Amino acid sequence: MTALTIAAAVTASTAAVTPAAAEPSSPDQCTFPSKAKYAGRPWALQRVLLDELWRQSTGKGVRVAVIDTGVDIRNPQLKPAVQVSRGRNFLPRGLKDDNGNKVKRGKENGTTDTVGHGTRVAGIIAARPAKGTGFVGLAPDSTIIPIRQNDAEGHGTTDGLAKAIDYAVEADAGVINISQDTANAVKPAPQLEQAVNRALRRGRVIVASAGNDGLGGNVKPTYPASYEGVLAVAASDRNNERAPFSQSGDFVDVAAPGVDMISTVPLGGHCSDNGTSFAAPYVAGLAALIKSKHPSWTPRQITAQIQQTAERTIPGHDRLVGWGVVDPVRALTEDDHPIERPTPHEGVPRAKAPTAAKLHIGETPEQRTARLATYVAVGAVVVVVGLGGVGVTLRDGRRRRRQAG
Repeated sequence: MTALTIAAAVTASTAAVTPAAAEPSSPDQCTFPSKAKYAGRPWALQRVLLDELWRQSTGKGVRVAVIDTGVDIRNPQLKPAVQVSRGRNFLPRGLKDDNGNKVKRGKENGTTDTVGHGTRVAGIIAARPAKGTGFVGLAPDSTIIPIRQNDAEGHGTTDGLAKAIDYAVEADAGVINISQDTANAVKPAPQLEQAVNRALRRGRVIVASAGNDGLGGNVKPTYPASYEGVLAVAASDRNNERAPFSQSGDFVDVAAPGVDMISTVPLGGHCSDNGTSFAAPYVAGLAALIKSKHPSWTPRQITAQIQQTAERTIPGHDRLVGWGVVDPVRALTEDDHPIERPTPHEGVPRAKAPTAAKLHIGETPEQRTARLATYVAVGAVVVVVGLGGVGVTLRDGRRRRRQAG
């Protein structure tokens, strides 16, 4: 995987951006379409009693904005989930690659995704059930609003991200997923935080990935995850522990599965990937379930419910997994009344991880173990162009070669 940057301009909101590497490697060489079609139930869904969960809510009536690299509706599991009419493309016009060649900007409705990152994110939230696969979105009756705001070259800007958040509010998204952050943990220009605050005041839940720069106990804030009111999500593994790459810090609110995450890819099929980018939509899907069941709850009450019901090994908050690893069923069943903030308490043991089905995508358990043991932090690469700026990482877009959108 590579991380893509989106300009977090200090003096200019449209500063140019460059890719930065900061994530663990993906276990498979995914093509679009993917020949791999995951038949079993992925481990991240095995840990949830889905029938019990969906008796409470399926996310019906809730729109989730995916601000990302676009969402390809040619994947059959996503076509009925995406509201194309509300999609939008916020990539700047007149883009050129490093050789000066014009870059294809893509469709205006946000359904171009040459990277596959946004298509994966959307699938984890709302992929519809399909014959021949056990993979499905956590909120399978929610609706995706595709907002393309970044690409393989990291052409997004903080100005574009702020505008995308404002648009998501106007498009009536109840939940907004942002699997991106500022590279090098640099706080961006104020318009991004202002857009976040406007969305929160309008009753929108904002979920953001915490980051993949956590090797060696590295602790630093990332944005927009660190903004007050944003639900910052770290990645957990099959043992319900923090994934080695997952960012730590006091700003982390909860953790969710982010290792070997099966999801949809452009044109059809499935692939596996790792990163907090794929933990965030797991929580965004859960937020959609709660919002569907409790439409009058505020963003603060929804996020507090997710935090309070998370599985933890200590009574309160810690910098590795926040309030714990999310427990969707508890969040939807222990909900007699809304709360404003989580409180420390005993008696919330972290559940034993399930014995997950084997991946059917060409990776052996031994290869997976070796891979997870050899994650390397490559570091963020930021190129300052024009009036100046710093990068924002699009967490886990691994493939940088262009594919037909």
